[in-house]
Amino acid sequence: MLRLPAFSPGQRIGLFGGSFNPAHAGHLATASAALKRLQLDAIWWLVSPQNPLKRADDTADFSKRISETKALVRHPRMMVSDVEQQLGSTCTAETLDGMAHVLQRGRFVWIMGADSFAELHRWYAWKGLPAALPLCVFDRPGHGLKALTSPAALTYASARIDAADASLLAGSPRPAWAFITWPLRPESSTALRDAHAS
Repeated sequence: MLRLPAFSPGQRIGLFGGSFNPAHAGHLATASAALKRLQLDAIWWLVSPQNPLKRADDTADFSKRISETKALVRHPRMMVSDVEQQLGSTCTAETLDGMAHVLQRGRFVWIMGADSFAELHRWYAWKGLPAALPLCVFDRPGHGLKALTSPAALTYASARIDAADASLLAGSPRPAWAFITWPLRPESSTALRDAHAS
């Protein structure tokens, strides 16, 4: 049995996956905007044990990252989960497979940044994500054009909905995605790690 945040059938829940290496105010602003723009009941932060596209020696210890993420996330409708560690998943495809029975009970949306969406085609079994969940993509500095001209954007061009209708994503037939243009956040986990190392 997975240990997951409590929820009621049919609730609108955002899944916000990432390394959070470390989690920062930009992540929190994204989650807050998603909560409002998508009219969600809750957001689950899914802390990844290890992103397969990132170097392990550049990724802080999982327990440290999840502890720091929990310290940052204080909103009563945001929960930090270690479900990926529970599942032993090494990629999002495995996480979705392991949570399939859970996803059937709610109206879930995957929340991601434009930088991740631009690289979505590099993820293992990447087409399984838009097939399983609607996607909400938030613009990030220097990544908007790359995201909107990426293989994922071109493959699912007909499934894109207007940002003004993003609240319709939860429960939408898949595939469906929206690209949210908003006041861009300058924070970067890479920059924070570099500043800490210097």
